[in-house]
Amino acid sequence: MFRTEEKAAGICVFTLDEMRLTASAAPGLKTALTNEIEAGRSRLVLDLGKVSFIDSTGLGALVGLLKRVGMRGELVVCGVQPAVEQMFRLTRMDRVFRIFRTADEAVAQLERA
Repeated sequence: MFRTEEKAAGICVFTLDEMRLTASAAPGLKTALTNEIEAGRSRLVLDLGKVSFIDSTGLGALVGLLKRVGMRGELVVCGVQPAVEQMFRLTRMDRVFRIFRTADEAVAQLERA
């Protein structure tokens, strides 16, 4: 489902290997990342570069993860493809999530914070 890469300053990059973040994939992603958050990881970058479609269930999973991280850390997304970006804009999730072009850009920003 995803690959994890530890970066400096306790930042973890999770690269989603699914092309669609829908009702079939969202629960697994939410469970896996919730486990990571509960294990103490709280500065997270979710690379959606391979995701070409996201539905309301996928967005709901991301919002749930954002709430789980809460004030103790941050969850940002990167690599958003045009169709996914459009869904973020339509649902105003682009105002909720910080979105970066690349994982390296996201990591650099989180390191500065």
